[in-house]
Amino acid sequence: MAAAKTGGALMTWVRSPTGPMTTHFWGPVTNWGLSIAGFVDMYKPPDAVSERMTGALCVYSALFMRFAWRVQPRNMLLFYCHATNETVQLYQLQRCLGGVDFLYKPPSGGGSTGEGGGGGGAPPKPQGLAVALPGAGETAVPRPPPVVPPVAA
Repeated sequence: MAAAKTGGALMTWVRSPTGPMTTHFWGPVTNWGLSIAGFVDMYKPPDAVSERMTGALCVYSALFMRFAWRVQPRNMLLFYCHATNETVQLYQLQRCLGGVDFLYKPPSGGGSTGEGGGGGGAPPKPQGLAVALPGAGETAVPRPPPVVPPVAA
């Protein structure tokens, strides 16, 4: 009898206005990719994170949190997705602006202990969820200053 109730509840959810047969479900599911990317970026150096893109994602998530709250039927999956992304992006933005960085650990200096250029030892292993990407140990290229057109006199 319990199996019949479970199957009935499952089919009720599948056919609901926010179930997996609608964009109210698949939109937020794919949108979690933004939050996951933000979590991965927490382990990168702050200068590798774009302030403009992070700011744009903050505005985007704030607007869509309101949309998810106001749309009928109310889409809590989309709301939670954007609330998570807003939190992650605000953390990234404060890192870019020189705030506190709890997760990024800069690589320890040098691998050789002796003189000469023998290069002793294996490269350091990534810690936590950090992934060793090509060029991850290099510093980011500084951005050029913005181009301002001259004002006609």
